[in-house]
Amino acid sequence: MQHLASPAVARPSCQTLGVATRPAHAAPRYSLVSLPPHIAMPSTIVEVRRSYSAEQEGQIVEAVQAALIEGFKIPQDDRCVRLLTHEPHRFIVPQGKTQPEFYTLITVSAFSGRSLEAKRNLYQAMVRRLGEVGIPADHVKIMLNEIPRENWGLAGGKPGSEIDLGFKVEV
Repeated sequence: MQHLASPAVARPSCQTLGVATRPAHAAPRYSLVSLPPHIAMPSTIVEVRRSYSAEQEGQIVEAVQAALIEGFKIPQDDRCVRLLTHEPHRFIVPQGKTQPEFYTLITVSAFSGRSLEAKRNLYQAMVRRLGEVGIPADHVKIMLNEIPRENWGLAGGKPGSEIDLGFKVEV
């Protein structure tokens, strides 16, 4: 599989992780902090119902990562894709699939705010890139869980709403 890279997106480095500053009588104020480069989102799980070689597994993970970059315009180094393999009897799929062993379920947990166009781009990129590694388009199901930024704990326990991500979510 040829890896199609997107242009790199610069991300600010994190020098401080934010400190609440306030006079003794006032409510805490929080300033946005920069996201450390090792904090990744979206968080994606790819579930399959057959064993693949280590090389094939890597191709599947990289195909999904490339689709996230393409569809959601995340930075290239924003990586959190996990592959889970299930025994076929533990993962039933819709009837009528011509190659049920290739059925693939992708669950993407991401910050809320992407446009319908960005979601369409993501879904199409996922199906196309997985097709390049042999997974039929009609055997791919993608579920997007949109989570408000304040419901993510990142950067040492900060709410995502108080972190400067270094990239735009609203694409």
